[in-house]
Amino acid sequence: MSAALALGGCAVAPLERAGSLRSYDRMSDANGLVTRSQIRVNKKDLLAAKTIRIASTVFPARTGVELTEKERRLVANAVSRELCLRLSERFRIVSSDDDADLTVQATVTHATPTSATASGASKALSIAKTVALPAVPVPVPRLPVGLGSLSVEAEARDFAGFQKAAMVWARSANSISNSARVANEGDAYDLAADFGADFAKLVVTGESPFGGVPALPPMDSIPVRLGGAPKYVACEAFGRFPGLTGFAGQGLGLPPAWTDSGARESPANNPVPAPPPGPSSEQALTQ
Repeated sequence: MSAALALGGCAVAPLERAGSLRSYDRMSDANGLVTRSQIRVNKKDLLAAKTIRIASTVFPARTGVELTEKERRLVANAVSRELCLRLSERFRIVSSDDDADLTVQATVTHATPTSATASGASKALSIAKTVALPAVPVPVPRLPVGLGSLSVEAEARDFAGFQKAAMVWARSANSISNSARVANEGDAYDLAADFGADFAKLVVTGESPFGGVPALPPMDSIPVRLGGAPKYVACEAFGRFPGLTGFAGQGLGLPPAWTDSGARESPANNPVPAPPPGPSSEQALTQ
């Protein structure tokens, strides 16, 4: 029954190629249990890299995406902040004016808004169950209507602008694993962290992030998620995680903007354009 509810409650996340990547050649399907994606990766070059620069995620206004500018900024920054934390596990993160072995740029291509009405009803049912049956440890699934989705594409380029990793990614919220937030951007905001984790794993390992046994987060990332200072100063450009306030807000179904202050205003928050194309032979990537 849980599986049926999860599948029935999914919004449709389009796997879009929006044109922000330098190349889409030889991308192959790499799907997870609830995620659709296409990837391309040069494992040898990724594993040889030591420093990385993270450009601010871009989320332009598009026809059919019913999120305000403020909501789009919050979702985009959630992608960048998660990327910075996850990539810090192996790389040294540098600021926008420093040289780096790799530069990461992500672009949100589509987002389906969350129905605040349906989310509010789901949260009310969950609270009612807790009050009426406090001893029954069974979570109440969200109503399988009004769920949001997110589509993103991203690439990692070397210092000369050649693509070393690329991903086109799409995931929909479901009734089981995504908590209800009473906000248009609620599901897109939560899914932004999922994308950040998947793309960072691709860049860190040089392999598909899907399949295998999920790894536990490193211990030194826990204080950062609780609102502490990031490992590298460059990550401060994306603001700090909301910490315990954010976890509480998520549990109560509050809008992300109530607990997340977003990015800091700084030059580091500018997208980094790709250098002019070089010889096509330099772009060869191994699968």
